Amino acid sequence: MKKGPSAQGENPDFTGRVALVTGGGAGIGRAYALAFAKYGASLVINDLANPDDVVNEIKAAGGKAVGVKASAEDGDVVVKAAIDAFGRIDIIINNAGILRDKAFNNMDDSLWDPVLNVHLRGTYKVTKAAWPYFLKQKYGRVINTTSTSGIYGNFGQANYAAAKCGILGFSRALALEGAKYNIYVNTIAPNAGTAMTRTIMPEEMVQAFKPDYIAPVVLALCSDKVPKNPTGGLYEVGSGWVGQTRWQRSGGHGFPVDVPLTPEAVLQKWDAIRNFDDGRADHPSKAQDAVQKVMDNMANKSKKV
Repeated sequence: MKKGPSAQGENPDFTGRVALVTGGGAGIGRAYALAFAKYGASLVINDLANPDDVVNEIKAAGGKAVGVKASAEDGDVVVKAAIDAFGRIDIIINNAGILRDKAFNNMDDSLWDPVLNVHLRGTYKVTKAAWPYFLKQKYGRVINTTSTSGIYGNFGQANYAAAKCGILGFSRALALEGAKYNIYVNTIAPNAGTAMTRTIMPEEMVQAFKPDYIAPVVLALCSDKVPKNPTGGLYEVGSGWVGQTRWQRSGGHGFPVDVPLTPEAVLQKWDAIRNFDDGRADHPSKAQDAVQKVMDNMANKSKKV
């Protein structure tokens, strides 16, 4: 399977790399798999339903692929399939997911647990199984999948939002741990029409949000061509639009540390606490950034007459 010519810049090249795609039997996962194969990677297609159609599609085009029919929660089994078939694993696309939407008042454990298990636990199990290989070879690329529901929240998706926000925190931590070993971890929030999203999207929106618009972003992030900040990012993607999302924090208000803090004092400064437009807002990117203002305020003493 050969990649087509690139109009500008250098082509990413995944020749000799092994990419594992969970939920790779259809939708976005299929688009990922076909794109990686086009650019030279060998593929492991994990899908609980049917990985074989995509495997055969890749092979028919001259690529290399194997399928493993298992839950992403069986991460050891899934990663072992890559090692058995190709002797290595280089790239993980944690894409498997389900929806069990319901207003929180009507949600129970039968709707909560499967969503957390497939999304968050599945992402953890597959990545955990591959991590020792990444460390040994000093190379790894992980793309985890969050959602705008996980970033911003969404009515009727408390389970899904919790799982997807958990994945974001998981990814940030792994990006910090893996960077010195050339293991890069990024997170995407894709908007794409798939069998899963078809249950909640109008059909015309499903058709507009083609998975083919998502895959090129994932390949770019997994390549060695990212010019700077190659790890720890969060990217929203859909319908040909790509943007990076980051945290923003207001400048806040520092209360004196040598006098008791009261609810009345907090409420009096509520506007200042929530003001993002006074030129003092910042964008913390790591835990050290988060505590700096707290540490600085330790010297804030009241002006006693």
